[in-house]
Amino acid sequence: MTTKLTWPQILAWRLHRQFVSGADAPDVVTVARRLCGVQTQVASSAQLAVAVRSAKPDPDEVDRALWTDRTLAKTWIMRGTLHLVPADELAAYCAALGTLRFWEKGSWQRGHGVTAAEIAAIIEAVPQALSDGAQRPLTREELVDAVVAVTGNAHLREALTSGWGALLKPLSRLGELCYGPPREGRVTFTAPRAWIPGWPSEPPPFEEAGVRVVRAFLGAHGPATPEMFDTWLFGGVARKAVLKGWFRDLAPELTEVETDDGMTLLALTEHLDDLASIRPSTKVHLLPGFDQYILAAPRALAPLIPPPLKPKVSRQAGWISPVVVHEGRVAGVWEARNGDITLDLAAPVPQGPLEEAVDRMRSLLRFQARGLPGS
Repeated sequence: MTTKLTWPQILAWRLHRQFVSGADAPDVVTVARRLCGVQTQVASSAQLAVAVRSAKPDPDEVDRALWTDRTLAKTWIMRGTLHLVPADELAAYCAALGTLRFWEKGSWQRGHGVTAAEIAAIIEAVPQALSDGAQRPLTREELVDAVVAVTGNAHLREALTSGWGALLKPLSRLGELCYGPPREGRVTFTAPRAWIPGWPSEPPPFEEAGVRVVRAFLGAHGPATPEMFDTWLFGGVARKAVLKGWFRDLAPELTEVETDDGMTLLALTEHLDDLASIRPSTKVHLLPGFDQYILAAPRALAPLIPPPLKPKVSRQAGWISPVVVHEGRVAGVWEARNGDITLDLAAPVPQGPLEEAVDRMRSLLRFQARGLPGS
């Protein structure tokens, strides 16, 4: 029998599972693990996404986990965007994403000015260049020099130094490259096998890895459809047979649920009791830009983002605005300006809870300013 749920229930459950309503996460790795990564294209947004969920926000925690404890990894992963992920889960994400080898398509190669032979040479050369990555991660310029030296192809210098690291992204997806500690304000790269403690000698089978990633996604961003998962992980271009196989293998752990607007979604059966018993949220939250609460749900999901608000939330060039959430739903956007917070509300929000949420975000912004320069 199909379980029936309302969207207010689902959104309240997501807020709880994502540590938003409780703000009780014990540490940054727990946040990244539960959220299936924290997008960090904008370092300040990633730091706020962790702080807003933390029982004891610490402005230096992200840097410690990345560069001292090595319990977090920073790399291009979901949808080719930069994320913080638990170091011990990176291999599984790479194995799942490696099922879509976009760099082997002629259209992608032509668009980035390389041939099939040249991208193959880059993929072979980067691991050699980073073989000493644990002792000395390389800046982008040093890595490019090393690749040119290994391949003997000077043309690759221009291709590798243009754009947003597009020709390095296949290496991140293959588990051959991740960020190293900044050096004199410059990004560095290293090899996960040299940098991350316990990196496996062989990647996990993609079938097993994909099921793990689906399970984790539904545990924070469910109930959802395979298409929603595909949009979050691959940008909507997964190999259909692979996607179907993962959900088929996970099927014994899944139950169909029907929403109040007639959608059929999949939930982990172990979460059904909590989903059915949770009360809709009445709270107000301010979430930073590029927050997983928004990113992991389709921006066309009207129960989360009212259609008139979508252009303000999901802006040009992939920019995701900071949002005001009331009752689990986006009620407006906000921005930090001149040391204060400016609101742009599109729906009524109770004044008292809104002021509390704004005051909390102000304090987190002040707190963040103490630790951001090293991120």
